[in-house]
Amino acid sequence: MSGLFLSKGLFPQEFFRPTVEFLLRAQQADGSIPWFDGGHCDPWDHVESAMGLSIGGEYRAAENAYRWLKNAQLEDGSWWAAYRAGEVDNRERRETNFVAYIATGVWHHYLITQNKVFLQEMWSCVRRAISFVLAQQSRHGDINWAVNAQGQPMTDALITGCSSIYKSLECAVNISVVLGDPRVDWRDARTALGEALRNKPERFDRTWESKSRYSMDWFYPVLTGVVPTAKASAHLQKRWDDFVEQGLGCRCVSDQPWVTVAESCELTMALLAAGDHARAVMVYSWLHQWREASGEYWTGYQFVDDVLWPDERPTWTAAAILLAADALTEHTAAHRLFKDVCVLDLNGAEIAPAAGRMRSW
Repeated sequence: MSGLFLSKGLFPQEFFRPTVEFLLRAQQADGSIPWFDGGHCDPWDHVESAMGLSIGGEYRAAENAYRWLKNAQLEDGSWWAAYRAGEVDNRERRETNFVAYIATGVWHHYLITQNKVFLQEMWSCVRRAISFVLAQQSRHGDINWAVNAQGQPMTDALITGCSSIYKSLECAVNISVVLGDPRVDWRDARTALGEALRNKPERFDRTWESKSRYSMDWFYPVLTGVVPTAKASAHLQKRWDDFVEQGLGCRCVSDQPWVTVAESCELTMALLAAGDHARAVMVYSWLHQWREASGEYWTGYQFVDDVLWPDERPTWTAAAILLAADALTEHTAAHRLFKDVCVLDLNGAEIAPAAGRMRSW
């Protein structure tokens, strides 16, 4: 099975249209997007799927997805860990990185559509979500990974989860600026979180075994801008051989012979963020052997047993394929989102951290 090679300006609409239509088919009447037919829906992967719809030009469907989150939002600004068929499916906890991701999705949609009316419609939802998340930030800058069913903090922090929140705070800050309600406290919280991620490793994995065997702990700090571009390539090189299986993709964990499509897509974007375009193209080119003619993609491949595993083709995997394709081809105005750190100043200009330059979105 041959790979699909993508380059700037060459987004293969016909090839990816079935993938977009798969997301449309999966979306429920209330706007929610479960993992697959009959599956559950969680806030993070739901947003990922909504971003895939935006890339596919299905703006109304994407907006309905975000409205579902707005309608399901709890009084404190959060969401439960999972939903199914219009009901809560997991009341055990509410995860901070899941809650924060609404800001990333809404900002992504705005970059593509420039629909300020919709941005304004979602503002209260984003504001309440970020307030919930930042209430879980410690004085050291790290953010608790969840609260339990009673709303009590589950006091430990995840590198991947906090890295995702770091990007969400960038997006939330930008939304606040565009809407004329700049939140300096969010900027300060993001700065403190970045400092913890870069310089306080003792604040993470305090109460459980280290998550360093997971590839996301390796590349997410690059994908989300925690690791600056100047250091990103060296950072990825350190554990390349631990996680990347030539011709197949990125492992989920270093000690299991299992590559996953979604992690490989995220690694593709992390490589672009590190300025390594050649390897980004290479990794992405391997992934379409896991594609079905219907446009769906398998979760992953266990290469010792030579089996596709698990027996799932999730919506969020399809969305990750579209996000990586957009980043490679610069198809939409949101293609930079996971390649650059783009924080707007109070006048709406972007502060480029490396050189102090400003650019406009």
